[in-house]
Amino acid sequence: MRVIQFREALREAMSEEMRRDKNVFLMGEEVAEYNGAYKVSQGMLDEFGPDRVYDTPISELGFAGLGVGAAMNGLRPMIEFMTFNFSLVAIDQIINSAAKMLAMSGGAYSVPIVFRGPTGNAGQLGATHSSNFENWFANTPGLKVVVPSNPYDAKGLLKASVRDDDPVIFMESELMYSDKGEVPEGEYLLPIGVADIKRKGKDVTIVSFGKMMKVALEAAEELAKDGVEAEVIDLRTVRPIDYATVVESVKKTNRCVVVEEANPIAAISSEITYHLQRNAFDYLDAPVVRVNSMDIPLSYAPTYIEATIPNVKRTLDAVKDVMYKK
Repeated sequence: MRVIQFREALREAMSEEMRRDKNVFLMGEEVAEYNGAYKVSQGMLDEFGPDRVYDTPISELGFAGLGVGAAMNGLRPMIEFMTFNFSLVAIDQIINSAAKMLAMSGGAYSVPIVFRGPTGNAGQLGATHSSNFENWFANTPGLKVVVPSNPYDAKGLLKASVRDDDPVIFMESELMYSDKGEVPEGEYLLPIGVADIKRKGKDVTIVSFGKMMKVALEAAEELAKDGVEAEVIDLRTVRPIDYATVVESVKKTNRCVVVEEANPIAAISSEITYHLQRNAFDYLDAPVVRVNSMDIPLSYAPTYIEATIPNVKRTLDAVKDVMYKK
């Protein structure tokens, strides 16, 4: 199977859907003439032209609202935010318009729109460019929230998101765009709301999503050296969450660690932890342990970044905690 970059997988997904459906279009800052801030949309202006690949002013509120209106009238916009930190400017259109329109209109208007772009820490970009909003958007009825961890999942999930009749928040990472992975030549879609077991194991369950999957999988490799078999689950989507896959894994391993880049208050890891104590309490041999970023704005200094966000050492310490090992 061929190996391509994460950004190439996203580009293929968007291009294939635009070829398939003339109602699909791409809009955002620098997506056309500049080929995308991260070169995700490279070459798409040449193929589809300025009527379907639109550069916008620096006006997230404006072009998000334009996209919502277009979706209500039969089009399928893909709206790129240069970073989801900038989506705060457009959050009223996302939450009060896109997410609620189907309910408020009594089913008369669906909003088939995809808001996509990078989320979370991307190195030394400072606090205002390093936030995680997965749990924010996942707390909004009417939205679906997808956070892929590799090129294969990214392509299949983005294609499914474009075809979905509900608004989808599709969150990537600047630190993953050059990651490479196997992606088949033929068309495929992955269902939204279905987790994937990336590594089988019997001793402890590690749950994560997005770029934190790198931390989870590396920790599993280190644990294997000591004879500990970790089962690693990639949620892939955080609204809806595939609780069943997590519960079934914990019934087997009896222990769970959740790794998430967001701050700890009202996080996805909090929701997973609650669901396990509610639905798998009798199977737990230890309390669930969460590994989140520290509850502070992310610093610019690289040493502070390393100390703030989840890493392999903190994940290994959490596993030792649930296994009662020193």
